[in-house]
Amino acid sequence: MSEGIRLYHKKKYRQALEFFLAVEVEPEEQSKLSYYLGLCYTHLGKNDEALLYLEQVVASDIGFLQIYQARMIMGYIYAVTKRYRLAEFELNRLLEDGYESAKGYAALAYALYAQGKTAAAISNLEKALRLDRNNANALNSMGFILSEQNIQPATALEYCRRATELKPQNPAYLDSLALAYRRNGRMQDAKTIYERALRLSGGNREIAEHYKELLRSAGVSV
Repeated sequence: MSEGIRLYHKKKYRQALEFFLAVEVEPEEQSKLSYYLGLCYTHLGKNDEALLYLEQVVASDIGFLQIYQARMIMGYIYAVTKRYRLAEFELNRLLEDGYESAKGYAALAYALYAQGKTAAAISNLEKALRLDRNNANALNSMGFILSEQNIQPATALEYCRRATELKPQNPAYLDSLALAYRRNGRMQDAKTIYERALRLSGGNREIAEHYKELLRSAGVSV
């Protein structure tokens, strides 16, 4: 399988997938093959196919890191396809089995918040930040949730600032920072940040709508 693995690490995912689908392996290497098939399908955006192989990985004894990664990807796929309860189940199982990480808690928080479970989401983000106080995703998520729910606006702004200091070119994080400025009544700062986020995102539709909301609230026609 070395040729397929080489193609995968060179980010030639379609070629790697074609190789893995054609290769014949011994039974003891089947889990490894399923692992790479799942990764390739994930990178190619074929979520259902990825899940098929990743489920085989988590049921195997392939190894700690591969099972951890497979479960994380499964949780991610369920979340981005709006199957939030399945994402919650998979990520909870991952954490309960001892695979604790800031990334895992932050991902679970996302799935929980999407279901309206705000307190549980915040609790999991607190756990993520205890493990890694500089986890940009957890910082942004915490700032965004607190801002959207209008909870402790000044604290929310600090979380968003820290996230954007770590990832200053991330449009989504800037979008959260602009919202935090709005909640703190700093409309000019929010406007500046939205404009920067729009430039970096190439005019992302959701960020553009947030920017228009700000302008409407300020009495500017759009």
